[in-house]
Amino acid sequence: MELFIYTDGASSGNPGKGGIGVVIKDKEGKKISEISRHVGEVTNNQAEYLAVIEGLKEAKKLGGRKIHLFVDSELVCEQMKRRYKVREPELKKLYERAMVLFYSFPWQEIRYIPREKNKEADRLAKKGVKDA
Repeated sequence: MELFIYTDGASSGNPGKGGIGVVIKDKEGKKISEISRHVGEVTNNQAEYLAVIEGLKEAKKLGGRKIHLFVDSELVCEQMKRRYKVREPELKKLYERAMVLFYSFPWQEIRYIPREKNKEADRLAKKGVKDA
């Protein structure tokens, strides 16, 4: 199954109350899953990775085999493409979890998209912050 995963993480403060948002669509563009969750006290970058991890876990549950992952964090995108190093220890743990999940799919790609094209996941992440 081919899935399109849109993720976003948010924090109120940095660190602060964190939330994640995930939207998963099929190849016809039909929404098949969404996640909005509070994730505790985190930095914005930690929230971004937590959203990626939850999105990938959900895609596994849905039977995804070919995944397109869209993130509005250039840092996360470039780190997962191995273009930027991950130096912060707490972020490195999340990065490693995300990478194991990402490469567990037979086919995968990750792309950076501007926040304007990620409005649904952004809304869900902000809702997660408010649900704290």
